[in-house]
Amino acid sequence: MNDRLLSLVSALNENGSLSVEEYEYLIENRTPDLSERLHRLALEKRRSVYGDEVYIRGLIEISNICKNDCFYCGIRKSNKECQRYRLSPSDILNCADEGYSLGFRTFVLQGGEDLYFTDEVLGEVVSEIKRRYPDCAVTLSLGERCDGSYKYLKDAGADRYLLRHESAVKSHYEMLHPKEMSYENRMRCLETLRALGYQVGCGFMVGSPYQTANILAHELKFVETFRPDMCGIGPFIPHCATPFKNMSAGTLEMTCFLLSVIRLIHPRVLLPATTALGTVAPDGREKGLLSGANVVMPNLSPTSVRKKYELYDNKICTGEESAQCVECLRRRVESVGFKVVTSRGDVKK
Repeated sequence: MNDRLLSLVSALNENGSLSVEEYEYLIENRTPDLSERLHRLALEKRRSVYGDEVYIRGLIEISNICKNDCFYCGIRKSNKECQRYRLSPSDILNCADEGYSLGFRTFVLQGGEDLYFTDEVLGEVVSEIKRRYPDCAVTLSLGERCDGSYKYLKDAGADRYLLRHESAVKSHYEMLHPKEMSYENRMRCLETLRALGYQVGCGFMVGSPYQTANILAHELKFVETFRPDMCGIGPFIPHCATPFKNMSAGTLEMTCFLLSVIRLIHPRVLLPATTALGTVAPDGREKGLLSGANVVMPNLSPTSVRKKYELYDNKICTGEESAQCVECLRRRVESVGFKVVTSRGDVKK
């Protein structure tokens, strides 16, 4: 490892900040030794804030119907092979009931941009979950909505909102999305969510088509400046029914490298070891935890629909991915030196 790399790692660990050019140099010149050093420092930083605790979130995939046509996504509206479904409000509440009994204290309602889920429909679901379980947090991950909608849902009781920005570089964002979608609007939504008092999550795919080291460097600078409460990153995995079906997937190695860098940039951030990591490698989520991640999101959705919510090919949807196998998940987390805790798992301020 050369002197410049050592200097950059030291600066990152001490200050949580580098220039875009320095982030790019770190990415382009990474080695196994550099990655191992970053993983070790990220674990130290993570333990200084969150100890050995891993927060679990109960993921409820409420609909795979979407009005958008993102080029990378398996539930894009143009995919005629997709078997569409939508959970009813009572289905969603049943999932929450089961999740609460299993020990979950955060529920993540995720779905495509399905116009059925108006403010009124969603608001009733959110407020009923909060009425039944006032000690729980409700996270929404339902794409772009208008400012009034975000406020309505916040007033109904939503605590957090996850909205992956997908790319911090406008030209790259436009390579991943149809012209009807706007980089400026995506960024504006994130700012609105923050202004309304949500705990806000952003994120991006690692190894997405046309992504370069320079683009990744801009992603890291965005995380540094925006300072999200949560940041979801996972490897890009192509789906067979999208324009990117023949593109190369992102890697476990690069994703874990970036998890460690993000932990050093923003020690208090909530970082999930994603389902995509578990899809690209059997021990992917464990590797993510050892790189600085501190959140896992098992699936609470009805088993009949889990396979249908297929954003990418070969998504894991059984075994430890099933929320019912919480004890299996607990053992896997403990096998790498951490412990699953039953709490809302809010970001540390």
